[in-house]
Amino acid sequence: MVTFLSGGTGTPKLLDGAGAAFSPEETTIVANTGDDIELGGLFVSPDVDTVLFQGGGILDRDTWWGIAGDTHRTNSALMDIAAAADLPEGPQYLPAEKQTAGRELANWRRFSGVAEFMTIGDRDRAVHLTRTSLLDQGETLSEAIATLADAFGLSVDLLPMSDDPVATLIHTPDGMMHFQEYWVGHRGEPTVETVEFRGSSMAQPAPGVLEALEDTVVIGPSNPVTSIGPMLALPGFADALAQTTVVAVSPFLGDEAFSGPAGDLMEAVNAEPSTEGLAAAYPFADAYVIDTDDDAEFDRPTIQTDIRIDGEADAERVIRAIAEAIDIVS
Repeated sequence: MVTFLSGGTGTPKLLDGAGAAFSPEETTIVANTGDDIELGGLFVSPDVDTVLFQGGGILDRDTWWGIAGDTHRTNSALMDIAAAADLPEGPQYLPAEKQTAGRELANWRRFSGVAEFMTIGDRDRAVHLTRTSLLDQGETLSEAIATLADAFGLSVDLLPMSDDPVATLIHTPDGMMHFQEYWVGHRGEPTVETVEFRGSSMAQPAPGVLEALEDTVVIGPSNPVTSIGPMLALPGFADALAQTTVVAVSPFLGDEAFSGPAGDLMEAVNAEPSTEGLAAAYPFADAYVIDTDDDAEFDRPTIQTDIRIDGEADAERVIRAIAEAIDIVS
């Protein structure tokens, strides 16, 4: 049995090769929900949906989010209406008094749908409509995701990290912004002063998560701060990892991140923005998988391979390295 911690695009790319060592029936994926937002009244869960669409065989693999071949008529119409009505463009984070009113799941991650700043496809929107409606009918996020996972025919178990609201907030010289505003709306350009996981101290791991962490855990090459950090901020999560076998795959080649803002974010939380910084980010890790050309050194078993993942064959190669690391430390 193996459990993958997944966020962003790093771990999903790795999951393409999971079958090289792990059967789907023995695989659990715990997805980050710190990136979730409410956009125009719809509950959007990007890291969950990447795994849903990947498992359902419809993921847009050019972007690693959304549905392949999706149309964007509603998004285009929203932009046209905003322009015609001279409404503002860009992310419109609703004021504090609106963040905690109404549906609790939307706390500190609520945006206006005017001039929709994230490009939501039409089929993609149907998923958000369904999930939001299930939540409004009284289902938990875990229950709603289980329903969607069945609809997409997933053969692995997919769990959100928590049913409770946790919002990844980026503090910048220009003020606080949700991670989606920082990364999508402003393309990661603002200077990051610090990162906050609002709500994490009051949240609990979703049903089944702590039990899944009793199995061998793989932390894929996801962003250590904003993809994995919200999970580690949950009560009991890091403690559970300290009690089980954990293999971490580096998202860096030396001090260069393979993708995304991992380096800037690591630096903002006073962690070394490099492969060697994983020792502080994941002190509970029993082994690391790093690139062949990486000279990072750890005081724990380290397997080296080409960790760049550009396709299924690459993913399978890294998965085999993970399996080798598990054999050493188990």
